[in-house]
Amino acid sequence: MVSSLGASAVLLFGMPASPMAQPWPVLVGTIVSALVGALVQMVVSDTAVACALAVGLSVILMVPLRCMHPPGAGFAAYVVLEHLDGVGLVMFPILFNITTLLVCAVLYNALTGRRYPHPQHSLKPGSASGGLQTFTAADVDAALRHYNQVLDVSRADLEGLLHVAARSAFNRNFGNLRCVDIMTKPVFAVEPGVSQKEAWALMRQEHVKALPVVDSEGQVLGMVSTADFVRQANMETPEGMVQKLRNLVTGRGVNKSKVQELMDADAPVVQVDCMLVDLIPLFSAGNCHHLPVVDAQRKLVGIVTQTDLIRALGAAINMPAQ
Repeated sequence: MVSSLGASAVLLFGMPASPMAQPWPVLVGTIVSALVGALVQMVVSDTAVACALAVGLSVILMVPLRCMHPPGAGFAAYVVLEHLDGVGLVMFPILFNITTLLVCAVLYNALTGRRYPHPQHSLKPGSASGGLQTFTAADVDAALRHYNQVLDVSRADLEGLLHVAARSAFNRNFGNLRCVDIMTKPVFAVEPGVSQKEAWALMRQEHVKALPVVDSEGQVLGMVSTADFVRQANMETPEGMVQKLRNLVTGRGVNKSKVQELMDADAPVVQVDCMLVDLIPLFSAGNCHHLPVVDAQRKLVGIVTQTDLIRALGAAINMPAQ
């Protein structure tokens, strides 16, 4: 019994995060194994056969009960080898000792700053990677099926390690890239006093979908985009869609008011030294497709689009250009 308790102690004190060292496997696995040993030695008289049968049956029962605790099989062998009679006699020394060991493990891990029992629940998507969902639970299931072996690690720990590794690889490839490395410059921009018709004509002429709005000193005041003109032309309603589209393309349907009345003054901007990884949440929000890049004085120095970001990511992971 001492050897089995020692093996349990190794798991409880040395590997408290192991699924085999959690309270349910420790208690139930030990109890089930001891009971199996007691029942087998009552039925089988040959000690060697009874010992082998008790160990095998205890392992088989621990699998469906989800209480796999390898030292438990040692307790099954101990009961057979010591010829313990009576369930009460079997349970008292074994249950008392394993419970005492478990209580000591809880206190020890609490004093050493390790959480025990260790949480065994799966992580929420992206929680460990700062929002980068590089794989799903189905991917983990597929990998485990392919591995086809028992891993002495909880699913939560496995997913957490994979997310940390993915984040580390992402930062290694992309972490040193900044806005200044991928931004487009020079940038076409307009001042707030320019008419909307002139801004629309500039966008069509230069084949751009957004224009930063800057003051006389080049400081960014907002953004005006194709979406703003479409919204102003009431293109979201189906009535007269063809005529509205024709007027918008030709410029006849564009308001002659100033750009400042149409621009989005709350459009986000990024600093020139902003890390590339910090742009991903901004673009992922769904409403942002162009980000003006400014210096410390908030003066426009460039612009980053979703295309620029995708191109940079593709180059960083050595994707061949199509």
